[in-house]
Amino acid sequence: MKPHLLFIFSGITLFTAALHAQTPPIEEIIVTADFRQAAVNSIAASIKVLDSKLMQQKNASHLEDLLLNAPNVNFSSSASRARFYQIRGIGELDQFAEPLNSSVGIMLDGVDMSGVGTAAMLYDVQQVEVLMGPQGTRYGSNALAGLINLQSKNPTGTFSKGLQVQSENYAGKGIAGYLAGPATDSLQYRMSAQTLQSDGFVRNLFLDKNTNSRNETTIRGKIRYLATPTLIIDLTTAFIDIDNGYDAFSLDNTRTTLSDAPGQDSQRSKLGTAKLTFSNIPAFNIESTVAYANNAIAYSYDEDWTYIDFHPDGYQSTDRYDRNHKTVTAEIRLLSKPTGSLLQGRTSWIAGLYSLQQDVDLTRLYTFLPENFSSQHAITKRAIYGDTSTQLNEQWSLDAGIRGERFSADYHDSNVLNFAPAETLAGGRVALNYHPVAGSLIYATIARGYKSGGFNTDGSLDTDLREYATEKLWNYELGIKGGFFSERLQTQAALFVMQRDAVQISSSTVRMRKNGSAEFITYIGNAAAGSNSGLELSAAVQASTLVKVYSSLGLLATQYHNFINSAGLDLDGRDQAYAPRHQYTLGMDWNLSPYLELDVNIQGRDSFYFSPSHDNQSQAYTLLNANLTYSLSNIRMTLWGRNLTNQNYAVHGFYFGNDPRDGYTAKVFTQWGEPQRYGLTMNLDF
Repeated sequence: MKPHLLFIFSGITLFTAALHAQTPPIEEIIVTADFRQAAVNSIAASIKVLDSKLMQQKNASHLEDLLLNAPNVNFSSSASRARFYQIRGIGELDQFAEPLNSSVGIMLDGVDMSGVGTAAMLYDVQQVEVLMGPQGTRYGSNALAGLINLQSKNPTGTFSKGLQVQSENYAGKGIAGYLAGPATDSLQYRMSAQTLQSDGFVRNLFLDKNTNSRNETTIRGKIRYLATPTLIIDLTTAFIDIDNGYDAFSLDNTRTTLSDAPGQDSQRSKLGTAKLTFSNIPAFNIESTVAYANNAIAYSYDEDWTYIDFHPDGYQSTDRYDRNHKTVTAEIRLLSKPTGSLLQGRTSWIAGLYSLQQDVDLTRLYTFLPENFSSQHAITKRAIYGDTSTQLNEQWSLDAGIRGERFSADYHDSNVLNFAPAETLAGGRVALNYHPVAGSLIYATIARGYKSGGFNTDGSLDTDLREYATEKLWNYELGIKGGFFSERLQTQAALFVMQRDAVQISSSTVRMRKNGSAEFITYIGNAAAGSNSGLELSAAVQASTLVKVYSSLGLLATQYHNFINSAGLDLDGRDQAYAPRHQYTLGMDWNLSPYLELDVNIQGRDSFYFSPSHDNQSQAYTLLNANLTYSLSNIRMTLWGRNLTNQNYAVHGFYFGNDPRDGYTAKVFTQWGEPQRYGLTMNLDF
């Protein structure tokens, strides 16, 4: 057995032995991303919930700061923040000029942010829910691999307010606050805001300054209006302003760069949702939601990574992508009440209609283009779905759901390319559930997910690389979850096998320019098939009144089948990109005194391939994190540290020639994750 697996196994054994002590139960976790809010242990799916306490312990300001705690979840940066995510080895890696359909859905307070995850900031967020596996019934084509749902804190019926200030290394500093309470007997509100600044972790030697800086602001507002005893109106709005530098790659694969035109990674998002809940009808409740997002995204970089006269054979080039990304969704859902259940009251049901309209306008400013490139891409989705849950007897139940979706797109650009694909897609699930005791579940699930096809738009691509087909996926899963030993142990485990057809993958090719430099082109293509299987395990044990121990483990086996990449390499049987074979977390939360709490944990991830275009991999790594929290009355101070041993680990990688000193010989260039981080955060809550 590998050392890290032996360590985890030994730890879980010790947790179980400690359960004989008299300890308080672990609090029940409620998931909001499903059709109905439900306890995590009652949902027949592999779900990891990352709560606000974990965010406080890690001083997590962005989704990427948390995701190592979820088994079989990875992310690709290629920017100042992670924008794309992978679940069970499936997900996009980056985006340049091409349109994109997401494999992993991102929801922020009911707003679809798939593909624009830079705005996944965490201040005043209650919890992050990671749903593993296809969510074909609930979320359709944007959730082939799974869903990440961020739920911010709701208005309250009592007054509360808070202030947070923090100081970090790399000149990091931040201030935040919230205010919540009732305005009247029927109107509740919550408002919050945060601003963060940091010099970033890259030093530009040519310009003699840090050029990967962060400047991030988040403003949220929520209102809950109890219009009548049977009508509730929830309004949510947010403004998220990310204005970061982007200068992450160097010719020597270090944290020092030589760019004379550092890039930018900014996203300004205006979000809003309106939800009506009507419960006056005897047979069912009605939920109606309208959501809107307007994202202005600017992404640019210095393509040569150097300055003028760096080398006689060098070149100079910059590339910039300005996107306006608008999404409007509308959904109406009927949820049965006990009086409206079917089959003599044994079958509850849900039925709904869903609509999405998305418009993406792009302008690309690139040194080697004779004129600016522009494109307009419109997506329309219309869906109808239904879901039932039938109680077969006291311990057995059967869930079934289906979704039909009509997808259409309209694309045209300044290169006179035009695409207008349209197709009808279907997904769903069947789950057989067994409840041995209250609060525990054993389930077997078959689910079908789908992801619409698309097209590549780079002007120098060959005709046969222009379009790619719809991907379909079958997920077979066995799971167990629940609370044991008087609820002191909470655990869930899932075994899954996923069969993929016409796998959509991010690939790349290189075209040589007349001046001898290389043009690196990414595009989406199809492998013939693929398989993804593995294990997800999470456990938390309240070993005593003072000590809680927690762990997670993800094991993943992935393969391409009958796939030859753009370089002519036969990848049949090879691991898929961004799919580490194992990752884990093991930690302990120890109350040293009534005022002092210590959390220490390690997180590890195996190596993974950067791309299906070549054979280069990241390196495996282990991170050590710790925090010490002092709490007294309404004051909380946390001294925290992440990656305390200052490990170098890759969050993105390319393979091509970009160094004139070696004649542009192809080699691996990597972007590093966060170095050693530490700081002090103080919270005042009233």
